[in-house]
Formats: sequence, C-alpha cells, structure tokens
Amino acid sequence: SLYCVLQVIEFVQFKERLQHSSQYLVARVEEAVLQLKQHAHSIEEEEATLENLKSGIHLVELSKEIPSKPLKFNEDFESRPWWTPTSEKNYLLVKFRHVVIPGEATQYSNQNLEVGVRRNVERRSLLPRLLYLSIQSVSTSIKENFEIDGSLSDLKISTELKLLLESYAKMLDSTFEDAVELVTAVSNGLSSYKDFGHNLVEWFNFAVFLNAWTLCSDELGGKNAYGYQSRTWHIVNSLLEKYISEAVGSLESIIFTPYDNSMRTLVQVVSEPLAWHGLILQACVRSSLPSGKRKKKTGSAAELFSSPLFLAVRDSTQSLCTTLEVLLEWLKGLVNQSEEGKLEAILSSIQNNGKNDGPGQVFRTLENLTSSMNSTELGHRITEALKSWNTVDVARKLITGKHVMLNEFIKICESKFKSLQKLKQQISQV
Repeated sequence: SLYCVLQVIEFVQFKERLQHSSQYLVARVEEAVLQLKQHAHSIEEEEATLENLKSGIHLVELSKEIPSKPLKFNEDFESRPWWTPTSEKNYLLVKFRHVVIPGEATQYSNQNLEVGVRRNVERRSLLPRLLYLSIQSVSTSIKENFEIDGSLSDLKISTELKLLLESYAKMLDSTFEDAVELVTAVSNGLSSYKDFGHNLVEWFNFAVFLNAWTLCSDELGGKNAYGYQSRTWHIVNSLLEKYISEAVGSLESIIFTPYDNSMRTLVQVVSEPLAWHGLILQACVRSSLPSGKRKKKTGSAAELFSSPLFLAVRDSTQSLCTTLEVLLEWLKGLVNQSEEGKLEAILSSIQNNGKNDGPGQVFRTLENLTSSMNSTELGHRITEALKSWNTVDVARKLITGKHVMLNEFIKICESKFKSLQKLKQQISQV
C-alpha cells in the first residue's frame, strides 16, 4: 500500500540522516573509548576489549573519513542565537546583554561548531589504536632486550605509532616536534598548563603515548642500552603529579558551586591519561617477569630488575599510587563535609554579594519573579510553577548531584589505586 511505501521511504531517509548525524558519530567513538575506560584496571581485560574493537583499526579508518563526511547538527541558532556550544564562552557568567546574531554570524557559529566536532572526533578516534600500539610497543621492546627468543623490534609498530602521534599532534594544531617541546616545557615548569588551552587531557594523552613510543624508538635521542628514555618518563610523571596536586588545592573552595566544571577535567585526566599510563606500566611489568617457556638471557633477570628502565617503572608506579592516595583522601573529605557548609558555599556563590553580573543571574531573576509576579500577566500555570521555586531547595539538589558525582569518582580512583597497588606488590616481590 501507499502507506507502507511512505513508511519505507521515511525509514530510509531517517537512516541516512542518522548516518550523517554529528551526535551519532560522537556516540560511536565515545562508546569505544568508554569501554576502554571501564576495563582499564586490568591489562588482560583491556586487551580483550581492544580485540573486540579490532585493535582500533576501524576507528582509525573512520577518522580518515571524517574530514570529507557530511555532518548534520541539531542545534537551532535561530531560536537560541545566544547559545554557545564551546567551553570558551559562557554568557551566563557575564553581565547580560541582549544578543542578536544575524544570519551570517549564525552561519559562522555553526561552521565553528562543525569544525570543533570534526576535530575532536578525529582525535578521539585515534585513542584505541594508540593504546593498542603503545602496549604492543612496550612488550616488544622489553622482550627484545631481555629474551633469547624475543622477537626483533617491530618497526611496523614503531612506525605506525609515530605516524599516529604526528596526526594527533596535528589535530592539536601542532607539529610533532613542537608538541614534544611543549609537554617537556610544561612538565619542567617552564610553561603553564594554560598553554594546553582547552585540550589539556588530549595533551596528557599525547605525552603518555609518546613515552610508550620512545621504548621502541631512539629518534628523540638520549636512550641508553636498556631502551630507557628518562626524559619522557619524567614528563608523564610530572604532568600527572603536578596537575592533580594543583587541582586538589584549587578546587577546594569552588567544588560546591553550581557553575564550576573544573572537576570534569580532573575526572577525565584520571580516567584517560592516568589510566592509559597505568596499563603501559602493567605491560612493562608483565613483559619483564619470567613466565611459561620464555628463556631469559644469562644473567638477564638480575640485569633487568636493576636496570634504569625497571626502576623507572617502579618509580612511576609509586608516583601514581601516591598521587591517587592524595586524591582519594581529598575526595572523601569533600563528601564528609557538613551539609550546611556545602549549602552555604553554593548560596554565597550565587548571591555574589549583590553584584549584577557573574554567576547566579538566573537564580536572582527567578527570585525577583516569585516576589513580584502578576498572575494576570503570567497566567495561572506559570504563576503556580513559580510559587514552587525555592533557591535553598534547588541548592540542596545541586549538593545531591555533586555527591553522586564525587562518589562515582571515588569508585574510579579506588579501582585505579587497587590495580596499581597490586602492580606495586608484583614489583616488590621481584
């Protein structure tokens, strides 16, 4: 019948729109990354996850298609012209001004959004493959140096990993060489974390995978007979230690404010670069320890366990354990703070000492409406809805939401800490 034909046509059109949807593309990539995050406590589980993801090959192929792939966006700039989809701007944090974006500017905003989404998805698509190659790179490098029957250094792994790192750096608007210089400068305190811009997590990811690559390549120089590149190990340890330590100090006073989203970056640092580095450490230890029929070179066991590389793995494991221990103590302290103290922090931040700009504008606007509303002008339904508005009740709900987030973050940190403690124990028994 005609109805069935129309239904089929509608379904086909929907499928085509879905395939070109920016949200669908983001969801495909983030689903894969989420799976890796969920199993990052165990290298065996992570390798099984990577195997299910075809070692990240399909997502790399997807990243190559993205620049030419037509994308559709659901954002409506006509009805919400002031809406800002990026973290660079937030009109709610500044004094309100009537903003009208004409058609040309609206188109410009839409183009900016599309460029940002494409670039971000391209970068994220490389993560599974980068992680897979990093684990392989570490395993190959250590086996080559300390086993009789270890395979020769796999140049294919090293070459592909270098190419992906170059692509990743390019997506961060940098060259590979400049990217290495920047992460080195920030880790040494010569540059600020602000130099990473809004891509701090991505820069940390770059540093972690760079360190894995140096184990099977001597292109950066400074590599000794054990395949140990001290500079890149220092970069990773320093970036993670300093950032988390500074975050714990700076977030203390603003964690229970309704407008702060700094916690999001901290969570992502722990669940991505720190997690990837933890997996690389697990791969190092697993490849170092004797197992099965693998034959070690004469005297190689003692040589390995006293080598700078093994000591670097030990020190890096200890560094992550200490960092997570400090973070966990801080998070649990936040959860255990008094309810009234948290409530006062939120209310004082939105009241803002009577200022007319900054955060809290929506709260103050609603409070003014509820105190001077006219049921004739607003109508019965809106008036009744506004009567139920209570700033304190909303603040309590915000606290509840923060608690849920903090407790989930504690679970993530505890999982990471537990796996690193186990790794630390393995190292100590050598």
